[in-house]
Amino acid sequence: MKNKEILGLTTKEIVERIETEKLSLTKLRMNHAVSPLENPQRLKEVRKVIARLKTELRKRELTENK
Repeated sequence: MKNKEILGLTTKEIVERIETEKLSLTKLRMNHAVSPLENPQRLKEVRKVIARLKTELRKRELTENK
């Protein structure tokens, strides 16, 4: 997910997307613990997407409080 896509989301959608990405990351980690993933870089990608979403959410909270 690119930053441009994230900017187009509403705050509620960002919160929902964070939750789904966290669940996805948990499932990937469990699957990776049992047997190696076909693409282990996917773990890194999902973590980065979560970080981007959280950053945008925090940015919106700060601008809202000003």
